[in-house]
Amino acid sequence: TGAITSLQRQMEIKESELRRIRSESETVQKQLRAREVQLQTVSDKFCSLTEEQKQEIMMVMMGEENHSLQQVVKEQESQLAEQNKLISELQETISQLRAEVVTTRLQLLEQKKAQKEIQSQAEALQHKELQTRVALERISSKFERYRSKIIQATFSVEGSQVPPAELTDDEVLDAVQKIVNERIEFQQRLRNRGSR
Repeated sequence: TGAITSLQRQMEIKESELRRIRSESETVQKQLRAREVQLQTVSDKFCSLTEEQKQEIMMVMMGEENHSLQQVVKEQESQLAEQNKLISELQETISQLRAEVVTTRLQLLEQKKAQKEIQSQAEALQHKELQTRVALERISSKFERYRSKIIQATFSVEGSQVPPAELTDDEVLDAVQKIVNERIEFQQRLRNRGSR
């Protein structure tokens, strides 16, 4: 936004310069027209003199005026050429600034779009994280219930001693394995008796 404001300010300055130069150009053209009017006035004055006087004065004045006008025309043509060149340069600069403003605005729109996408992805990830935590809590709860049932079943067997403190998973596994081994051994004994 700062870049766009800066570019717009530069563009306004250039357009102001362009208006000033055009105004100066119009002033020069007005001066040229005023000179033409002066020449017409002098020409009208000569009409009231005699032919010889007219010719003499006209020749002198025309020579001086022509020389003066030629100088003025040269100067003004030079000024106009410089102003036209400057106008062309300013118009080119203004076009470039406008293009930069458009490009900057497009970049801002793309950045906003990318920011929205990132925000949307972040929200989706947060939602997934929440779902995963809920699922993990459910699994942990089920696991704890299942573990509790295993411990209860294991140590409710006749002859088992109630554990003095909280058991580790390895201790529970050892107790279950012991019961399984005892049952396998007991079944083996029954089979041996039956065969005899």
